Amino acid sequence: MVLFFPNEANPEEQRCAATPDSVKRLRLLEGSLEVRVESGLGLGAGFSDADFESAGAKVVDSRASGLQGASHILRIHAPSVEALKEYPKGAVSVSLLDPYNNAALLGAFADQEVDAISLEMIPRTTLAQKMDVLSSQANLAGYASVVLASQILGKVVPMMMTPAGTISPARVFVIGVGVAGLQAIATAKRLGARVEAFDTRAVAEEQVKSLGAKFVKIDLGETGQTEGGYAKELTPEQIELQQKGMAKICAASDIVITTAKLFGRPAPRIVTAEMLSGMRAGAVVVDLAAETGGNVEGTMPGEVTTTDGGVKVVGTRCLEGMVARDASEMFAANLFALVEHFYEADSASLALDREDEILEGCLMVRQGKIIHEQFKSSV
Repeated sequence: MVLFFPNEANPEEQRCAATPDSVKRLRLLEGSLEVRVESGLGLGAGFSDADFESAGAKVVDSRASGLQGASHILRIHAPSVEALKEYPKGAVSVSLLDPYNNAALLGAFADQEVDAISLEMIPRTTLAQKMDVLSSQANLAGYASVVLASQILGKVVPMMMTPAGTISPARVFVIGVGVAGLQAIATAKRLGARVEAFDTRAVAEEQVKSLGAKFVKIDLGETGQTEGGYAKELTPEQIELQQKGMAKICAASDIVITTAKLFGRPAPRIVTAEMLSGMRAGAVVVDLAAETGGNVEGTMPGEVTTTDGGVKVVGTRCLEGMVARDASEMFAANLFALVEHFYEADSASLALDREDEILEGCLMVRQGKIIHEQFKSSV
């Protein structure tokens, strides 16, 4: 069994799918197992090639040499259709795939007879919790969103009592109390902000209050969450009610952080241009859903823009990349948990043919066929 970790194709990506620690843990698994990493894999996260060699990995000088004879290719982002042509037949690819928006890639995996595991599709169950890359990365994105907003905001975050007078604490409003939202709340509280939060799920109220923040109640009628723990999509009428209820809070806030994402669908529009126009000049809005259409009207993915009224709208991609070392450690730990769960020492391979609720959720392509029930007819 040869595990190969190639460099990410996007030069802006600082995270890596393996770390020296995860390599050590992989090497401790019984059986014949080789770990290869492409030279330079961890430089963006502070890991040198020597660190990987000391941990027991074989550092290869190119992707081509790493792929030769590799049985499993693990990375953060999905390979391109063109890059996939270099994968060995019968290999297993493990990465983020965005399957709802990547039907052509699923077809390419089947054509190349490369098995494909989609990390986004790992079910949100207790058993699979250690493999949940979406949650681990969202946690760090929530933290980074508050740190970035506080850097851009032209005032201090905590209350300060000085000889010149008292500085009031910054007011932070977090919209969406999932993994990212909860970490944003906790981080803002640690920095000394006055924090309010809203979520369409009533169950979030207790979580918000447990972190010392105020839960904002807006009557939207019947709402709830999916089996995977995500907020259910709102009707247009509910979204309008939500926007009206949040407008006054946004107007009084120094920082607004939106975290609402719908897996496989465009992000819901929550903060309108009208709401932005009611906010004070210098306020900061961080849109964590910028890459999937944005929660904020006018968000530009990858950019920080300023409205005519002086409100800064942050569409920075991959905020977890701001803390690339920890993000890499967590991502690599998630991958190790997946490998460990399915690893069979006798055959030195991953058992992908057994009945398993995790595989049922995340194994997309197997032996030249798209086997996931939701995507069989996608190509």
